[in-house]
Amino acid sequence: MSKNDALLTFDEVSFEFGHNKPILDEVSFSVRRGMKVTLMGQNGAGKSTLFSLISGASKPESGKINIFNGVSIAQAKQVIPRDQLDLTMREFFERCFKGKIYDIDVKIDEVLEVVNFHAPHDRIIRSFSGGQQARLLLASAIIQQPDLLLLDEPTNNLDKAGIEHLTQFIKNYKNTVIVISHDADFLNSFTDGVLYLDVYTRKIEQYFGNYFKVVEQISARIEKENMKNAQLAKEIQENKDKANFFSHKGGQMRLVAKRMREKAEELEEEIVDVRKEDRTIRPFEIPSQPEIVGEIIKINSFKVIKNHEATNRKASISLKKNTHLLLKGPNGIGKTTLLQTIAEGGKGSVIADGVRVGYYRQDFSTLNFDHTVRESLMDVVEKFRKDLGEEDMRSIAAGFLITGDVMNTRVGSLSEGQKGLVAFARLVIERPGLLILDEPTNHINFRHLPLIAEALNEYKGAMILVSHVPEFVAKIRIDDTLDLEK
Repeated sequence: MSKNDALLTFDEVSFEFGHNKPILDEVSFSVRRGMKVTLMGQNGAGKSTLFSLISGASKPESGKINIFNGVSIAQAKQVIPRDQLDLTMREFFERCFKGKIYDIDVKIDEVLEVVNFHAPHDRIIRSFSGGQQARLLLASAIIQQPDLLLLDEPTNNLDKAGIEHLTQFIKNYKNTVIVISHDADFLNSFTDGVLYLDVYTRKIEQYFGNYFKVVEQISARIEKENMKNAQLAKEIQENKDKANFFSHKGGQMRLVAKRMREKAEELEEEIVDVRKEDRTIRPFEIPSQPEIVGEIIKINSFKVIKNHEATNRKASISLKKNTHLLLKGPNGIGKTTLLQTIAEGGKGSVIADGVRVGYYRQDFSTLNFDHTVRESLMDVVEKFRKDLGEEDMRSIAAGFLITGDVMNTRVGSLSEGQKGLVAFARLVIERPGLLILDEPTNHINFRHLPLIAEALNEYKGAMILVSHVPEFVAKIRIDDTLDLEK
């Protein structure tokens, strides 16, 4: 690749959080103009950190990052920052520019057309659904017309139509795109190459080809590395055994023993750091509230939002123990609003007295972001499960990979995926009678999803689920469906 073709290069870049958490170790790679690149890596490898370095929000400890010829960069983050949720749409887009933009409304209309979304410019961001906010995040990056577009989990909260529209946009986009996503089919539809960030070596490996072919290459390489290490381990042990044998013989044999030990040391130097798969959460169960009987919730009516106007609809849905309801409908039709209304005891539904509601919100707003993880979990223990001690709580948390320093970390400082695992740990402790879940696959490592699906499938209370991931829903027993579009 000539320098004229390169849009971005990393030259022996190192970066760490503090002194104890290295992320990159003398990393070098280049990205050509017009490429569509997937950024892969295990959980915690530092993929979002790499975006922060590319955008200039973070600075490397050493090495050089070259952004060529005045290249402009824009990033669509995973979620809209909490301090921007009370802005109007117009104010939200104005923040994308450093100076005053006089034709901002024209630009907003143009970019909303691109993401297949339309809404009044004075509407408050908080009032939009998760899928609509996902479209706004993408639009906020596109409106800047960047040479390099960074997309961090852009399919979260998007319905099927939204994902299809986004896929086509990326395919047609003339400039360079780097994407972080757990959606394999989505990635394979446009990927020209892959940057693989290894959490163990802290290096980046560069591959060319579509996503599925690269995954095969990486798997084959891991297998080869494992085989090589197994052979080396065998040879090392043989040399050590010989060294021990000859060391007791005296004379010339001591020299032979020395050479055997040196050979073993040389072979140990050849052992490579093998990439390991992400750690996976342990299989778990969400216990249901034991003392409840009969009807848990009755849904009599709900609101449907079309063309930004709400319409009341009648319903007759009754959920008892061990009954699972799926809510369906496109982005913006009112699924999240309905779940929130139910959870808060609003009009249109009646929850039986004494029923505990476990509510998994897509924005994690049921969590106190100022609490440490330990405080967040103990809060549930003290409210609902005084029979549990701290050791019991920590055992549950460990099943969700919540250990060590994570326990004392502020919830607001966690990754979105970690917040999701904390939310699930709280549900396990709580033992709800009614379980409400709004897009529980968002931000979650795909390796965890089969275990989460199994836990929901086996849940014995009443459950209401919203999910745009059909492969996930297919693994869960659904007893009734409410399609808000019909």
